Amino acid sequence: MSVAMMSVADFAAANFSRATGAGLDAHEYQRVTGELADLNQWGEALMRTARAHLTRAEQAATAISAGEHYQVAARWFHFATLGPQATVTAEVDAGAAVEADAAMGLALKLLEPHARRIEGPGFAGWLRGPADAAATVVVVPGLDSSKEEFHDVITALLLRGLAVFAMDGPGQGVLAASSTVRSDYHRVTAQVIDALGVERVGLIGLSLGGYYVAESAAREPRVAAAATVSGPFRLDWDVLPPPVRQILIQRAGGQEAGRNFVRQVDLSALAAQITCPLLVVDGGLDVIPGVTNGETLARLAPRGEYVFIAHGDHLLGNARPDWLAATTDWISEQLT
Repeated sequence: MSVAMMSVADFAAANFSRATGAGLDAHEYQRVTGELADLNQWGEALMRTARAHLTRAEQAATAISAGEHYQVAARWFHFATLGPQATVTAEVDAGAAVEADAAMGLALKLLEPHARRIEGPGFAGWLRGPADAAATVVVVPGLDSSKEEFHDVITALLLRGLAVFAMDGPGQGVLAASSTVRSDYHRVTAQVIDALGVERVGLIGLSLGGYYVAESAAREPRVAAAATVSGPFRLDWDVLPPPVRQILIQRAGGQEAGRNFVRQVDLSALAAQITCPLLVVDGGLDVIPGVTNGETLARLAPRGEYVFIAHGDHLLGNARPDWLAATTDWISEQLT
C-alpha cells in the first residue's frame, strides 16, 4: 500500500514498533496519532507533543524529571520528521531535527553531565558512558533515522559498561538539511574514530546504517567488530517503493543523485573484505521491494554470523527479546 493510500491509523500502526523502539510511550503514541484526521497533521502534531514535554521539563521539580522530559521531547521531535515525505515539509523536517538535537543536549546535561558533544566535518553526536570504558561502540542510523532514535540499543550498550557514540552522519538527523547521503561512509567512520581518540571501535548499524557499517568494516581497519540490524545487502532503484524513493531523493539532493547513491549500495564485492567479526540480524517480515536482506552478506563475510527471526519486522521492533540483548552481548564480548 502506498503512503498516499494509507489512513492515519494504517501509517501509525506500520510505525508502532519503530516508535516504541525510539522510546515513545506506546499509550501516548496511540493517543496522539489517534487524534489525527489525516497524515498532513503528522509533523505539527508530533512537534506539539514534543513541546508539551519541554514544558513539563521546565516545570519539573527535580533535575532528573526535567532531564527525562527533555529526552522524551527529543524523541518526539525526531519522530515528527518520519511522517510521509509528501506531508512533512522541509521546514518542519529541518526544524524538528534541530529541536530534537537541542532537547537531547539539555537532557544529557542534566542526566549524564559527563556526556560529550563531538562534531566533525561529516558528523555530530554524543559520546556517553564511562570515561574508562573498555571499548567504544558507534551507533549508526539509517536513511531517515538519527542519533535520537535508537534508544533501546543505546541503553542496552550503556548497561554493559560500554562507551557509546550515537551519531548523525551526512544526510541524517541534525545534518540532513545541510548535507546529503554518501555511500563511502567509511570516510565518515574514520573521522569519527579520529575524533574519539580510540584505537578501535565496534559498530552497530540499523536499516541503511547496516550498509554504512558493513562498508566501513570492509574499508576501515580500526573497526574491530560490527553488527547490522535490518541492513540491506544491495538496493535496486527500479523496484524500491515510491515512499522510499522520495526519501532518497530528498536525502541525496535530487533524483539522479538518489539513483547514483542506490547504485553504490551493493556489498557484493566488499563482503569478502570484512575481516572483523560480523553479526547480521534480519527479520522475516522485513520484505521491502528493491532491498536485498543480509543473509548473503553474512555468508560471504569471512567471520559472518547470521541471526534470522521469522516474525521480526523492519528494525525488529516487534521482536526485541529475540535479538537486542543477544546482539549487545555479542558486540560487548567481541570488544572486551
